[in-house]
Amino acid sequence: MTPTSLTEAALAVLSAAEPADKVRLTTEAAAAWRSGTLRTLGAARPPDRPARPAEPPTLPPNRMPRRRLGGQAGKIAMLHALAHIELNAIDLGWDIAARFAGEDLPKAFFDDWVEVALEESRHFAALETLLGGLGARYGILPAHDGLWEAAQKTSGDLLARLAVIPMTLEARALDTAPSTIARLEAAGEDAIVAVLKPILEDEIAHVAAGVRWFDRLCSKAGLDPAPHYQEIVRGHFTKGLKAPFNREARDRAGFPPAYYEPLASNGDPQMTQVNADPGSHPVRTPTKS
Repeated sequence: MTPTSLTEAALAVLSAAEPADKVRLTTEAAAAWRSGTLRTLGAARPPDRPARPAEPPTLPPNRMPRRRLGGQAGKIAMLHALAHIELNAIDLGWDIAARFAGEDLPKAFFDDWVEVALEESRHFAALETLLGGLGARYGILPAHDGLWEAAQKTSGDLLARLAVIPMTLEARALDTAPSTIARLEAAGEDAIVAVLKPILEDEIAHVAAGVRWFDRLCSKAGLDPAPHYQEIVRGHFTKGLKAPFNREARDRAGFPPAYYEPLASNGDPQMTQVNADPGSHPVRTPTKS
C-alpha cells in the first residue's frame, strides 16, 4: 500500500525486515516528500523496535567477540560493524520523524530527518557493496543492539533523543573517523577510504541537524542549551565523554566546545541505562565489536 503520510512512510520502513527493502522504501519516501507528492505528517505510530532480518544475531555490547585486526577478516568485521550501525541509523531517522510528529514542529524538522534517513540508506548500501567485494555480506557476524537501546531510552523526550543520538553517539564518530581513515589510507585501502570520507562529511551534517534542533527547542522551552545538554548526558553516561574531541569537525557542525568539554573524561564512557559505547557510531571501528 502506498503511504499517504510521512508517518505512514516511516512506519513502512520501520516495519520492513530486509535491509534492501528499508533502502528502497527510504529512497521512495524521501523522493515523494521532496516532490510534495507526500505532504501530510499523519499520525501513524512507530513500533518500539524496528523489524530486523533473521541475521545478524544481536548481543549485548559486553558479550560481543573481540574483532581481529588486519587482513581480510579484519576488513570484513569493520565494514560489517559499520553497516550494522548505518542500518540502525536509517531506522533512527524515520523513528524521530514519526515518534515526535505530534509535537508542533515545523516542516523543516521533518525535511532534515528525512534527508538524514536517505543519506544513511546510501551509506548502508555503499558499505554492503564493499562487503560484497570481499566475498561477504551483511548478517554474517554478530552485532550489538546498544544504539537502538539508546533510542528506546529516549523515546519519550525529543531533547534527550537529540542529545544522546546525534549530539553524543554520532558526534563521537567525528572524533574517531579521521584516524580510522588515515590508517586505511596508509594501508592502501583506497576503495574503503572513498566510501568513508563522504560518510564522514554527511555525519557532520547530521550532528549539525541535532545541534540546530536541540538549540531551537531549548530556546522555545526557555532552557539554556549547553547546561541542559550536560544534564542529559550526565544522566546517561556515568563516566562522561571520552576525549580528545575533534574540534574542527564539531565546529563545522555548529557544536560549541562549551557543550561537551565540561563532560570530558579520559576513561571509557559507559551508558548507564543501555550499556552502549558512545564510540559505536558511523565511520569508526566500534570499540566493543
